[in-house]
Amino acid sequence: MPIRPVRSCLRHALLVSLLASAACLPTQAQPASQSSVSPAPAPTTKAPVSAPSVAATESPFGPWGVDLAGRDLAVQPGNNFFRYANGTYLDHLHIPADMTSYGPFNALAELSRARVRSILDDLSAHPMQTPRTTEEKLGTFYASFMDTAAIEAQGTHPLQADLDAIRAIHDMKDFARLAGTSSKGFQFSPFSLGINPDAKDPTRYALNLDQDGLGLPDRDYYLKPEFAAKKKDYQTYIEKALTLVGWPNPASSAAAIITLETRLAETHWARADLRDPQKTYNPMTLAELESHAPGFEWALWLQSTDVPQQNIASRALIVGEPSAITGEARVLAATSLETLQAWMAFHLVESATASLPEAFEQARFAFTRSLTGQPELPPRWKRGVTATSSAMGMALGKVYVQRYFPPESRAAMQKLTADLKDAFRTRLRNNTWMSGPTREAALRKLENFEIQVGYPNTWRDYRSLVVRKGDVYGNARNAVAYEWRYWLERLDRPVDRNEWDMTPQTVNAYNNPLFVEVVFPAAILQPPFFNPKADPAVNYGAIGGVIGHEMTHSFDDEGRQFDEHGRLKDWWTKEDAERFQKLASRLGAQYDAFEVLPGLHVNGKLTMGENIADLGGLTLALDAYHASLGGKEAPVIDGLSGDQRVFLGWAQVWREKLRDDTVRRLVVTDPHSPPQARVNIPMHNIDFWYEAWKVQPGAALYLPPDQRVKIW
Repeated sequence: MPIRPVRSCLRHALLVSLLASAACLPTQAQPASQSSVSPAPAPTTKAPVSAPSVAATESPFGPWGVDLAGRDLAVQPGNNFFRYANGTYLDHLHIPADMTSYGPFNALAELSRARVRSILDDLSAHPMQTPRTTEEKLGTFYASFMDTAAIEAQGTHPLQADLDAIRAIHDMKDFARLAGTSSKGFQFSPFSLGINPDAKDPTRYALNLDQDGLGLPDRDYYLKPEFAAKKKDYQTYIEKALTLVGWPNPASSAAAIITLETRLAETHWARADLRDPQKTYNPMTLAELESHAPGFEWALWLQSTDVPQQNIASRALIVGEPSAITGEARVLAATSLETLQAWMAFHLVESATASLPEAFEQARFAFTRSLTGQPELPPRWKRGVTATSSAMGMALGKVYVQRYFPPESRAAMQKLTADLKDAFRTRLRNNTWMSGPTREAALRKLENFEIQVGYPNTWRDYRSLVVRKGDVYGNARNAVAYEWRYWLERLDRPVDRNEWDMTPQTVNAYNNPLFVEVVFPAAILQPPFFNPKADPAVNYGAIGGVIGHEMTHSFDDEGRQFDEHGRLKDWWTKEDAERFQKLASRLGAQYDAFEVLPGLHVNGKLTMGENIADLGGLTLALDAYHASLGGKEAPVIDGLSGDQRVFLGWAQVWREKLRDDTVRRLVVTDPHSPPQARVNIPMHNIDFWYEAWKVQPGAALYLPPDQRVKIW
């Protein structure tokens, strides 16, 4: 289902697309902030067993928070700490057939899905013909989605009005008008329009215009020979989808669509370039846009989005990729109307697939299987949870918090975040490469930091969302329209700082540099991330490392470009920026050298921000743990020192296994490094790790002191 585009350079999630491994992967690339599990090496499986059940995932971590049995004691910590901490667990882990990966994130996401299902099962017992309360709408939406007999009986009838609108296109003006309606329904647009706080004035909202139009995960899938087989399978899927709706000449139309999207891919910016918030901030008026990107009817397109037309000529759009927008407009102008219609018809089907008969889902899943290696389609109830969450996620979140999030967890997290903030303050004060003025500005930014835990301060109002019993297609389309109206109503109002980009039931966390805040949804505050029964060292290493990770995003290569008020502004001295970049480049080189699969390496430039955050987060977690001891000696538990338990706490958060095709996709699309790199590379840059595990020269991970990168 289409969602409000969120500029990827303006959000830093701990992990993206957590639910993508358990739901049918959408072929349209989603904003990075919304979501995919980071790639990992594929450990050899010696004795595969099914992944733990939901009940079993809640308590495999022993009496003080670490799964000691999951270690591989045959591996020396200094040679491969990831294997030492997690090897036996991974050797016996089997990825469920309806997933692309499995690990703690997935286990908790499964638990969250099961809990949401329980909520929806209760609410859907008596669906209403025309529900009025939020609870009635949730129950009716889910019950209608689960009524597969009715969906099959309706066939493609719900699609016909939208297909007829595509068939009625007679010229490029009609094309632009219909593409503009994509913001409020299932139609398709070659450009992405979003409403976000203005990066240079985060007290007000702005319109953001970005490149779009590709069905494969990234431009590389069209342009690099190693993805030729995936591109061919995508063409097969397009042909099948068009055949299912009776579109004429589906084979030739599919070939033409591939040619069109390949030409668009040639204009698109690479993902690594999208990480520069200065390059992606390009305000243009409508007249300037029309001059910059001729060949597309921009005024008609914007009018169809329902953006207020009053003062439209003077309203600025923040263009993310100017050369790509120009190139896309040129490509579209040179493409036949017949191809553009087939292209829109295919993407209409793709957007609406979850609301259509099972044959459509099976056609898409045949492609998903090729793209990710996932053997089986998730069961219907999981897809129903995903669809209902997409439509009314915050409404579900409110019930989820009432049922499953104890107040004491929020209080404990607030203390931990204060501890990490104190540790960061000390780090900044003692930083040796940062000049005095920049250091003082950094400290001011830290003091302005806001940390939100569990759930937002205000909840959404869903009174305007229309849900009808049995109208699966209409309900989903109405949800898209509701979401767009929700943001349109905010366009000319002051920015609402209580707005969250994730629901409480999401297993993730994120940093929002425009708000100078970090957010920790309720669902991530469970073992192994946060465990009320665990030894404090483990919690500092796990959730403490996550807290530090999100905090340091505000000072990574992107986040540092936003000041203490969240404004896109260069507040570092040139010399400080140069010293920082030298350190960041040295760290990036370590990740560039990391081989995920034979011949496949991490992209250190794409993953730079997350890598800096991992190193900073674990460093701050250690500092905060040491401070918590109040000068006392840390206890030894099961022969393990306090520092050793901090490192184990961080390592077991990332004990994840992924399918090879998923790894290949995520190395291209995901700004996060693979789990093994997220453990081994930060650790071998931290002096305390060498002391804790007695790592000596000659060990595979050993770095001489002068080669260890210290940023924070």
